[in-house]
Amino acid sequence: MPPTPRVAPSGDQYEISAAGYRAVVTESGAALRVLEHHGRPLVDGFGEEEMSSGGRGQLLMPWPNRIRDGRYSFGGRDHQLALTEPKRSHASHGLARWAAWTLEEHTANSVSLVYRVMAQSGYPWAVDLHVLYDLSADGLAVTQTATNLSGEPAPYACGAHPYLCVGEGIDDLELTLPAGTLAVPDDRLIPVEVVPVDAEHDFRSPRRIGSMVFDEAYGDLSRTDGVATTLLRDPADGHGVALWVDERLPWLLVYSGDDVPGKERRSLAVEPMTAPANAFNSGTDLVTLAPAGEPGDELSVTWGIRATAPEDAGD
Repeated sequence: MPPTPRVAPSGDQYEISAAGYRAVVTESGAALRVLEHHGRPLVDGFGEEEMSSGGRGQLLMPWPNRIRDGRYSFGGRDHQLALTEPKRSHASHGLARWAAWTLEEHTANSVSLVYRVMAQSGYPWAVDLHVLYDLSADGLAVTQTATNLSGEPAPYACGAHPYLCVGEGIDDLELTLPAGTLAVPDDRLIPVEVVPVDAEHDFRSPRRIGSMVFDEAYGDLSRTDGVATTLLRDPADGHGVALWVDERLPWLLVYSGDDVPGKERRSLAVEPMTAPANAFNSGTDLVTLAPAGEPGDELSVTWGIRATAPEDAGD
């Protein structure tokens, strides 16, 4: 028998490039492992000989963030999910981030992958998931799509988990976050109320991050032509990275990683989300996918990342 081929911890690696941008997407979770512009990293990903940690680059489907105690009710039935965040006893970040996604198409500048979530304990619906990563002179665009294959409505929300970086460390960087509200979390990081941002949490005008600790969701995003853009910038040289979201992504979870030994405050996670944590219980911006074949059985959202230069400071 021939020797068993060795597989990287995150499976097959799909590299794409265009206009000075380079990205690597993995078979495991269809995660964004690398994104750089002319060799400058834009995301703090993970090595080819590593598995993703802290959600780095992963897609969060069919829900992002946490479901309290893994329990929720939908359609008159109670459901119990596996507790994938044992520390806080929550079901965290969906069902697809460790799955082996199937390659659909791979070109020089784009790659698309698919994964079918089968009906299972805690989520008894079959849903097709699809992601397209596309590079151009405008940077990376990511489109996440879910299609309900079941004969009954299915609860759904989605997100992604990129860590933005400009060099190493965030304290001296400037953040522009176009959010007017904050989802205040309890000690288990479940939102308890949504309030207007106070002076401490208001980054609608660019200002230095300093010692600010982030681990909460922001909403009421201000937009230009339907797009809300977050900017992380080094004031010393003017270079930065921007993350934009379309109108179907009304929430951004911002996380500074202070509780991650060895990686604390190294980069800033800015997570596009269709709904905040625990939406399967609160109902806040929860999407109900219509039964298969009916209008509303599918949802697509698009977000992206691009490099910014000193001359872009007015964006």
